[in-house]
Amino acid sequence: MSELAREELSALAAIYCEPGACEVLAVSEMHGVSFRIQISVKELLDTDVLLKLLFHLPVNYPSTLPDISVNSDQLTRAQCMDVKDKLLEQAKKHLSEPMVHDLILWVQQHLKDVIKQSARVCNEKTTMSKGAEDDIWMLLLHLDHMRAKAKYVKTVEKWTSNLRLTGRLMFMGKIILILLQGDRSSIKEYLILQKTSKVDVDSSGKKCKEKMMSVLCETEVQSQHKRFQTFEVKEYSTPEELQKEFETAGLKTLFSEFVPPLLK
Repeated sequence: MSELAREELSALAAIYCEPGACEVLAVSEMHGVSFRIQISVKELLDTDVLLKLLFHLPVNYPSTLPDISVNSDQLTRAQCMDVKDKLLEQAKKHLSEPMVHDLILWVQQHLKDVIKQSARVCNEKTTMSKGAEDDIWMLLLHLDHMRAKAKYVKTVEKWTSNLRLTGRLMFMGKIILILLQGDRSSIKEYLILQKTSKVDVDSSGKKCKEKMMSVLCETEVQSQHKRFQTFEVKEYSTPEELQKEFETAGLKTLFSEFVPPLLK
């Protein structure tokens, strides 16, 4: 992480010093830093909108643009994506200089305009998209091992709850799979957390990042796929039990394509 990024993060922590306003999620000399800023913005009709802005600053930031995710209980997925797109447009104007605080100030000043524009676009598409659900994405991960299993599982449960993701953490013998469903920005945010946070311990007991994770599949949920309503941790005694879990969710093809090679 660059010295500019360190100084910027320190300044942000001082500015957004209320409990929960600034949360550092991961710091790495190799991958950079991930942190979440929570702000309250006056939107339409003077209602407060709580925005959760996740920033991932790569090691060569600010020469490289940050990754940004936007979540809010008061906004739709489409609106969150519109806010994110506008923030990335603004970020390009600040390339090579610290920009996070400027981006936060910008969204506080312009959120109302972004939401109005998003509403106009949505209304124009109403006839074409009537009855269609917001796009839901699915992610299947394979983990090689968990040394600190209880802590690891608790961390995954916390992340999925915060990001409103559903699915399964599945154990069958030595096989460990994570199957997630949710909006695409939350899926991406989960991957950032999984790759950059110290979620396990190494052979000497020191905290370490997940270095042996494989993304088996990332795709849009189709009509034949069952939507998981909750996130659950489950253990299976046989491959048949694991296969049944996939088939019940309409994911027979997903199982047959990715899981049998892991059983060998």
